[in-house]
Amino acid sequence: MTTHHNTPDKDAIALLPPFERLGLERITLVNTEAQAIAAYAKLSVAKAWGFDTESKPTFRVGEESDGPHILQLSTPERAWVFQLHDLACRAVAAELLAMEGIAKAGFGLGDDRKRIIAKLRIEPNGILELNTVFRERGYRKDMGVKGAVAVLFNQRFIKSKKAATSNWANARLTEAQLVYAANDAYAAMRVFDALGCN
Repeated sequence: MTTHHNTPDKDAIALLPPFERLGLERITLVNTEAQAIAAYAKLSVAKAWGFDTESKPTFRVGEESDGPHILQLSTPERAWVFQLHDLACRAVAAELLAMEGIAKAGFGLGDDRKRIIAKLRIEPNGILELNTVFRERGYRKDMGVKGAVAVLFNQRFIKSKKAATSNWANARLTEAQLVYAANDAYAAMRVFDALGCN
């Protein structure tokens, strides 16, 4: 018999203490070839990454996104935010995502995967949809990062609406965008570790 677990609702999550996010000192922006090569050296020795992408929002009906514009990868210590308008960064990002033997864990990755295939022309390897892991463990409701952080750490993951809907295609990202993007991947990495997926 499967045990069903409940996910805390919005109101219950709002009362929890905040999840400790990565600060700018532990976030690396990658938008040059040299930075991409340095990031590759650090990331390629990890066993798993928290993973997410951001795309510039589309507001008009029928408007197609040419995202992702940003790729975020995180270890338990640090996150890297790749800007994909730079061709060298894009090539390194594609190489990292195609790499075998490294789990790339995140939430709601179906759309990210489709866009990565379309834009980077590679099939990402080792994608782990964390929502599926929760499903298998008896959580009936779809699990996003907020629910997962509440269940596993009894903490509230804060997401800025303003940053979420900001222009990710901008050549210059704001500090708020960097913190938002990096922590989506970092929280996924923390959840992966806490679930004992590795």
